[in-house]
Amino acid sequence: MKIAILSCFYPYRGGISQFNACLYSELSKGNIVKAFNFKRQYPEFLFPGRTQYVTKDDIAVPIESESLLDTANPFSYHSTLRAIREWGPDLVIVRYWMSYFAPSLGYITRHLKKHCKVISVLDNVVPHEKRFFDTPLTRYFLSGSDGYVTLCKAVSEDLLKLKPDARFTVLQHPLYSHFGEKEQREAAEAKLGLKSGRRNILFFGLIRDYKGLDILLEAFGKLSGKYQLIVAGEPYGSFEKYEKIISDLGNRDDIHLFLKYIKDDEVSSFFSAADVAVLPYRSATQSGISSVSYHFEVPMIVTDTGGLKETIGDRGTGIVADACTPEAIAEEIEEYFSNPETKERCIRNIKSEKDRLSWKNFCAGLLEFADKL
Repeated sequence: MKIAILSCFYPYRGGISQFNACLYSELSKGNIVKAFNFKRQYPEFLFPGRTQYVTKDDIAVPIESESLLDTANPFSYHSTLRAIREWGPDLVIVRYWMSYFAPSLGYITRHLKKHCKVISVLDNVVPHEKRFFDTPLTRYFLSGSDGYVTLCKAVSEDLLKLKPDARFTVLQHPLYSHFGEKEQREAAEAKLGLKSGRRNILFFGLIRDYKGLDILLEAFGKLSGKYQLIVAGEPYGSFEKYEKIISDLGNRDDIHLFLKYIKDDEVSSFFSAADVAVLPYRSATQSGISSVSYHFEVPMIVTDTGGLKETIGDRGTGIVADACTPEAIAEEIEEYFSNPETKERCIRNIKSEKDRLSWKNFCAGLLEFADKL
């Protein structure tokens, strides 16, 4: 089968690009696959981070792609469409995670579906940070696909609200396995400058308001000196409000900040040092961070929002807090460490999940779904 994937690839960095690289590699084992990349993903003034691109010292998978689509230039929409049609795929896979991409991707898919099957992999249907134009733009995009792959049931429910007749399947986010092996805990702690003999809590990933770092910081302020908190990720926006919270905490010296984009070859140290990862999200669908946690066999404490309970709590790979509050998060952290069996049970369940959540199984499910369309 000839399969085209239209999304971001190297030299773009981040979870979406990493996912696409893994998808491309697995599908290529039994199919002819071509990657169609962005020429410009976002105009720089719209991008909240430091850079959209990998740097020279990043370890990233350099997938070969054709860079054509400029989301800010409508003239590129048709040239991208023409290039994909001329290549002649049987199936086109498109990634969708925010309404900014609806005009460009929607234009292309609406014209492609006359010539081949089009499947959209939906990270989100309703964005975490909502705007008035999200719903009409997303409806426009959705009209261009034959079928949809969601990564959790919560996204499927959002999909059906906007497109009740949608044909979809749920395939849970596969595990990232390109971050290397787990390190010795003592070596990882020394590398990161952490104190030994503490209970290590990890907040990992891009720092955005909906991810609730402020909730975790306030929860950490309620804990004893047995704990230390590792915050590793690039802030999207000002870090000022978090600095204010930290300055008021009595245990602020036990908070270790790594406020930058964490390169692929640095990820292992953070998860190797961690006893537990905390995802105190105010809103969520699924989380790529959980896939990294699974790879390193680090249990999670999450809030009951979006697909987190479904993909973590129901699978027994972590603990779900009753409420998205500092009090509830602090209580679950103390509960987790009070009983060693909790951690052991979560790790056993993570190990059983690792085979199920392989890229091989994900791609097999995607192609089986495509055959039914």
